[in-house]
Amino acid sequence: MTDPAVERDAAEAASAFSHPPVAPDATAAYGEHPDQVVDFYAPRDGTTAGPAHGAPLVVVLHGGAWRAPYDRQHITPFVDFLARRGFAVASVEYRRGSSLPHQDAEGPVAGRWPDTFDDVAAALDALPRLAASALPQADPRRTVLTGHSAGGHLALWAAARHVLPYDAPSGWRLAAPPPLRGVVALAPIADFTVAEELGVCGGASAQLLGGAETFGERRPYADPAALLPTGIATVVVQGRTDIVVPEEVSEAYVAAAAQAGETVGLTLLDGAGHFPLIDPAADACAVVAEEIAQLAW
Repeated sequence: MTDPAVERDAAEAASAFSHPPVAPDATAAYGEHPDQVVDFYAPRDGTTAGPAHGAPLVVVLHGGAWRAPYDRQHITPFVDFLARRGFAVASVEYRRGSSLPHQDAEGPVAGRWPDTFDDVAAALDALPRLAASALPQADPRRTVLTGHSAGGHLALWAAARHVLPYDAPSGWRLAAPPPLRGVVALAPIADFTVAEELGVCGGASAQLLGGAETFGERRPYADPAALLPTGIATVVVQGRTDIVVPEEVSEAYVAAAAQAGETVGLTLLDGAGHFPLIDPAADACAVVAEEIAQLAW
């Protein structure tokens, strides 16, 4: 007998991935590797984010368990949805894991150490300069980071670079908090310990950190739950029926923030799983846009 939760997840994924990709208005490189690029989407007419001139800049980090087969194309309908709400949008690509199975991994290995983090740090650092040229409608003073699943992890990590350990790899740590209005993390892999206990994405968190042998050593430099408090307004949006990144992961991150003396908002959506958060046809996607708007303005 088919598990109803699995059937629901498959249907939600099919809906989210049924939309055709949307081409960007401009693309700029922040490095020499083919994956070191940012796609820019100019704000369309909309009612949420106000006039096109000086529109808030939403930086999107896609998910896909940090694995090579999942690039930014699958999130372009969501990015276009935000642009149609009046936001200027920058969609960041970054180096991910191999396209081939590795050691004991189920499927392609997740992420590259330290390349995945190198790229996110470099992209965010280059973004004001790139956006000024490619997306002059954007107001970088009103920047909100968002990301889905593994991209939600990267968004939380990017917002916490100023609290990284002092011996973090070169280029990762910032001397001051990044100039952000806030972060909206969508079903993020936000607590690596809990994610590994639950087997999220086939142990992708441990793969990202190089495997079980280096998981404990590298986790303080990579796990958002270990990088608190950040002092940056943060909201987590989570579907209650998510079986890909279960609610327990987000709850663990919010609890870790509270223990560190910081309040992180948690918006739980009844009847929503993992993929409606980035599906323009789903009500959950409108909730996400509203959470972003609340921070942007």
